[in-house]
Amino acid sequence: MTEKLTNMTNYMEFLLMGFPDGWVLQTLCATLFLLIYLAALMGNLLIIILTTIDQHLQSPMYFFLKNLSLIDICCISVTVPKSIMNSVANIHSISFLGCVLQVFCFVLLAGTEFSLLLVMSFDRYAAICLPLHYDTIMNRAASVQMVAAGWLSGCVYGSLHAAGTFSVHFCGPNIIHQFFCDIPSLLTLACSGENILEYVFIITSCCFLFLCFILMVISYVHIFTVILRIPSDQGRFKSFSTCVPHLTVVALFLLSGFFACLGPTSNSASSLNLLMSVFYSLLPPCLNPVIYSLRNRDMKVALFHILGHKITKNP
Repeated sequence: MTEKLTNMTNYMEFLLMGFPDGWVLQTLCATLFLLIYLAALMGNLLIIILTTIDQHLQSPMYFFLKNLSLIDICCISVTVPKSIMNSVANIHSISFLGCVLQVFCFVLLAGTEFSLLLVMSFDRYAAICLPLHYDTIMNRAASVQMVAAGWLSGCVYGSLHAAGTFSVHFCGPNIIHQFFCDIPSLLTLACSGENILEYVFIITSCCFLFLCFILMVISYVHIFTVILRIPSDQGRFKSFSTCVPHLTVVALFLLSGFFACLGPTSNSASSLNLLMSVFYSLLPPCLNPVIYSLRNRDMKVALFHILGHKITKNP
């Protein structure tokens, strides 16, 4: 008992040791992170600008897409700038409060993004399965309320997990073998038997997210049933093409969540842990704009219009 109390520490700060040792490798990682961050920033800002100023992109689908881009900008900004500054300055510390804020904001944004993806699946369901009632169901007020509910649920989700993670006592060294404060890494530092509350939150969250995923699957079963009944090949292709970007982003988000759940399982540095964390924290914000903009003709038309070009529509 005495040994446990002496090893129990209330940290004032944590050390983020996710980057590999050596100045050259750290510089290369920081440069790669900077390039990914700038690409994500420019891609998502471009979508926000296009969906704001172009009058043809004012439908609920693009309103949700604008919010998704805002979430991606915030999500990648929570972790990457701090890690780059730490690497450049060769300072690996982050304050206890800063770590709490990272966990809270990252989980908040992840929860909000999942809620928004669920709303976007309902939007596709209403557009394809209930086209005559779409304008009534997905009016401006309803769209704003859905997005607001998504942000509120994200705040609750982030608060619960931040409270559950930092309600424990931490034992041993204050070293996090990660480039930002994430829940799996922090739970490996918790004293034995004190992380039960957070695991309860994780299990409850997984059950709730699985229920939401089932609702999403049900909506797409109805969507594909309606699409297959469309008589013309062109009509089927057009309807299906509006669902492909959303399905791709959902698949990327779920795959990222799977990698996040795998997380670090030991208090040791690992290149695999770094690659996994890069996959679930950096790639989705960077790839989401590409998935939507490159496959969406209206977005490309709006972009060329801003650049001063005219493109002829396909007959």
